[in-house]
Amino acid sequence: MKLNSDDQSLAESKILLLYILSKIGKPISHNELIDLVLSIVDMNYFYLEQFLLDLLEDNYINKYKQEDIDIYEITEEGKKAIELTIDIIPGILKLQVDSKFKKNLDTIKDKFSISAEYTPISERNFSIRCKIIENNITIFDLQAHAGSKEQAKKIVENWNNNAIEIYPKILETLIDE
Repeated sequence: MKLNSDDQSLAESKILLLYILSKIGKPISHNELIDLVLSIVDMNYFYLEQFLLDLLEDNYINKYKQEDIDIYEITEEGKKAIELTIDIIPGILKLQVDSKFKKNLDTIKDKFSISAEYTPISERNFSIRCKIIENNITIFDLQAHAGSKEQAKKIVENWNNNAIEIYPKILETLIDE
């Protein structure tokens, strides 16, 4: 995809990024997003970075840090924008994205089916969220608080590495009479 000063091309590229993020439906790291977009469409890396900045500035996507990794996700405003502007993407390009995206979709879904993140609330208080998602349905969502960054990191690490063992134990504990 060549970028020129044509407003239609600029808008098409941004809408294409929103479309890809909406298809993912989950937070994704910066590197994985870049790899995915560049594997699907021919786009200049530097323009892609600028488009991400523009979408952030317009509040169509969010970016946050998770263990020093930039994570992106589409916002509600971004979802509304894609609904209103999807027709800007030419049909042939949308078909190309859809067909190439399907090849990578299962890998992305598997990778993000178990997730955990922490967010600072104050200097000594962190909010933690552990999730399991299957087929775009959240089957488990746990929120907790930690009293230190180290504790929050440990909980996130344990969930990401051991959710398959932890989840059944939690369910068993909840079901036991």
